[in-house]
Amino acid sequence: MSTDPQTTISIFSADDVAHNVRELGALLHACVHDGASIGFVLPFPQEESEAFWINNVLPAVQRGVRLLLVVHRDGRIAGSGQLDYDTPPNQPHRAEVRKLLVHPDFRRLGLAKALMAELERQAGERGRSLLTLDTRTGDKAEPLYASLGYTTAGIIPGYCRDPFQGNLDSTTLMYRVL
Repeated sequence: MSTDPQTTISIFSADDVAHNVRELGALLHACVHDGASIGFVLPFPQEESEAFWINNVLPAVQRGVRLLLVVHRDGRIAGSGQLDYDTPPNQPHRAEVRKLLVHPDFRRLGLAKALMAELERQAGERGRSLLTLDTRTGDKAEPLYASLGYTTAGIIPGYCRDPFQGNLDSTTLMYRVL
């Protein structure tokens, strides 16, 4: 999977996650320190970022219930996105987009859109026709998802802590039928 000669998107195996945990950790660390509301608050050390990949993502990839896409640009991990399809028996048609990350050094290059397009394609290959996600209300990611055809299902007030100030932010739940 490639978007241009300098950019490639690939599916990471469990071995890929294990071998790249430091760089994946650096990606997550940079995004959180840049203000991304993706489940973590400051202080957020590199070790905690790496632990997320080892303790959360790696086991799900090993079990075959989560897909991890990684975008490389100029020889670096520039972003990632996850498709979680560990759903109950009555929801085999659904998956959740999780932790769409683009390193601050690589923003405004279309990488998030490319990752989302590939996540949607991979979801279709897995028989998933409904994708859901959540994003901090008013965050810069919200209009991106809307521009890609995601519909707001609702807003939950006081859903998560702001990574810097600790105040409670709302989250917007969104979906897209493929």
